[in-house]
Amino acid sequence: MKFLKWLGYILLTIIIAVNAIILISGKLYIYKAIANTYFKGRSGPGIDEYHIFSNRIVKTGTPKPWPISKDYNKKSISKEYLDQIEKYQTEAFLIIKNDSITFEQYWDGYSDTSHTNSFSMAKSVVSILTGVALQEGKIKSIDQHVYDFIPQFKNGMDSLLTIKDLLTMSSGMSYEESYTSPFAYPAEAYYGDNIIENTLKYKVVAEPGKKFIYQSGNSTLLGYILTLATGEKLSDYASEKLWQPLGAEHPAYWSTDHDGGMEKAYCCFNSNARDFARFGQLYLDSGKWGEKQLVPKDYVLASMKPALSEHYGYNWWILNCDGHNVPYCRGILGQYIFVIPDKNMVVVRLGKKRGPVNDNVPSDALIYLKAAFEISKQ
Repeated sequence: MKFLKWLGYILLTIIIAVNAIILISGKLYIYKAIANTYFKGRSGPGIDEYHIFSNRIVKTGTPKPWPISKDYNKKSISKEYLDQIEKYQTEAFLIIKNDSITFEQYWDGYSDTSHTNSFSMAKSVVSILTGVALQEGKIKSIDQHVYDFIPQFKNGMDSLLTIKDLLTMSSGMSYEESYTSPFAYPAEAYYGDNIIENTLKYKVVAEPGKKFIYQSGNSTLLGYILTLATGEKLSDYASEKLWQPLGAEHPAYWSTDHDGGMEKAYCCFNSNARDFARFGQLYLDSGKWGEKQLVPKDYVLASMKPALSEHYGYNWWILNCDGHNVPYCRGILGQYIFVIPDKNMVVVRLGKKRGPVNDNVPSDALIYLKAAFEISKQ
């Protein structure tokens, strides 16, 4: 009995101390973080919790459903790969080959219309929109300085920062990219209610353009620049320049920091496997959709080539699987859009878990690609 009483005092002391730290620091978003993680049996965010945030709709135009291949679902995932695919709680697995759906499978009640979070795949969407803004002359070049859009970057080392530095994750800024600390940038950006104010608190502390350091704040800053350059909300610009021309079948939801606020550009673009695949097909076709060049070809090709890191271009990851060069979009819980040019394929995987990352390549990503290669063999 005394032990339980003693334990109760310790727990109460911890709770009081944690509350004091939160209140003194002013980081009240931590309460929302705790309520939506530990109180729900998780230690991090979930794939279908966009409803806990305000969202702006990325509107569709005239839907253009994917053609269905004559070989649609004639093959299945072999047991060699299926066990591993299910181990990581895959919810959607889709293969587009030669512009048609050749295979798709869904698990746990998810379907081709389910909205789930892209997480950091949204960084690639922001990169695509940057290419669109370049084509329209809203941004002069990727070498344009950030201070042209945000005057507070005119001083000191901040003045060296360019659009390209943000695209290549080489800003030299002081963002802390920790996924375990509730006080780090990603947690406050995700659960907080003023993402721009938070993002602009950080400064350039090392010469930009010299070293690859993956930081979500870079993409948030780039998303903000796009809104300033275009004069449009990020979601509206994405709808007009991408979602509608690509013939998306369902509206997407881009989570914002508060009602009527700023999109979380580094994450939180919510859609389904079939519509996500359109981004992959667009880049497979070098920025062209049908007869229209939506994104400049040279920009697309540069995006999918190594910049400062052999694994990263302009907010696009790059890996090699069985001799195939694969540019891809990537989210923290194993959200992937793979582009395989030499097979004329796009592969989308959505789910709840990701494998260990070795040398900047998630181990599970190779599993999905190998399974797709096996299924697509003629």
